[in-house]
Amino acid sequence: MADFSQHGTIATLHHLGDRSLESLETELSSWSTDRPMSLIIPCLAAEMDGPALRGIVDELASVPYLAEVIIGLDCADHSDFLRAREFFSRLPQHHRIIWGDGPRLGSIEATLGDQDLAPSESGKGRNVWWCLGYFLASGRGHSVALHDADILTYDRSMVARLHYPIAHPTFGYTFAKGFYYRASPDGGRLNGRVTRLFVAPLVRALALTFGRSDYLDFIDSFRYPLAGECAMDQSLAGSIRIPADWGLEIGVLGEVFRRDGGTRVCQVDVADIYDHKHQELSPDDASAGLHKMSVDIAKAMFKKLAATGVVLTPESFRTLEATFFRSALDLIDGYNADAVLNGIPYDRHDEEATASVFAHAIIRAGGDYLEDPVESPFIPSWARINSELPRLAEHLAKAVEADNA
Repeated sequence: MADFSQHGTIATLHHLGDRSLESLETELSSWSTDRPMSLIIPCLAAEMDGPALRGIVDELASVPYLAEVIIGLDCADHSDFLRAREFFSRLPQHHRIIWGDGPRLGSIEATLGDQDLAPSESGKGRNVWWCLGYFLASGRGHSVALHDADILTYDRSMVARLHYPIAHPTFGYTFAKGFYYRASPDGGRLNGRVTRLFVAPLVRALALTFGRSDYLDFIDSFRYPLAGECAMDQSLAGSIRIPADWGLEIGVLGEVFRRDGGTRVCQVDVADIYDHKHQELSPDDASAGLHKMSVDIAKAMFKKLAATGVVLTPESFRTLEATFFRSALDLIDGYNADAVLNGIPYDRHDEEATASVFAHAIIRAGGDYLEDPVESPFIPSWARINSELPRLAEHLAKAVEADNA
């Protein structure tokens, strides 16, 4: 059951009442001529064999208002790409597959590399960046929503609720972040470990260690800052930089804060319950799983704070680690009580062990930052690329059309 509380520096759009999906889609369809809407789905070739993506495509086939669907396909050879064309062919909307490993995009990436504008590494960030580039080059959409390809509890209302705040002709929002209750479908466990046990206590610890800031207040306003589901208008899509590493979601929020602050930003309840494939913690390997994710997230936040004038030192990182772990234990008290009240099994020992891994990730991220404080994981914005290489967008659009011909 949602509430109507407005908390923090951004607007929260709840799921109140029983408004039907058909009502939302009717309104979105009425706006779609003047304010056309696109959707991006970044995915791996292996997800065509998983339990989620086929259901997602079945749901999207009934969406009446989308101008286009853009599928970012990674880790795919030529046979995978051909299979993807068949897999997504039942979508009635205009749709294109962005083949990240294909020779045509490889040639464009080499051109970008000659100008030091290419992505620094492969991953979801690079996938989303290519898709945004094609969205801007195609010119079919006024706004674009994005969601992952591994959502086990998916239904098409998610796309409607993501697009609605951006497409509405009088709201004026440029960015909407999805949020939801993270739990297993049977309600048997609490999920969202990185948000609950890392980002939430890290934001508290950063404020205690270095003092509150508008940026930390902004991040703390989001109920689920690591959600992969968001929507934005065309102008924002062209102006933000995309992180190439696993700091994608938190890095995008930092870019949104840099450009618009909180005045034109909202979060929207997009699902009653949400479940997807889960990453391993990898407690002994900081280069894999949730361990690496936490390191990348911390580095993104450290760089953002440093850009606002915060001085980061080895001593401050050790203080931050201790403050973080105390904040995490305090939150675990609350999670435990919440779970017990609602009859949900809760392994407190496992939660504390996970928080300990994340505490070590802070020291690892701090060391990486001090070793190279000016290193940037961001891929240049498409506005910058179009300024330096004015014909590249045209070449990208032609390359995608040639791949999909």
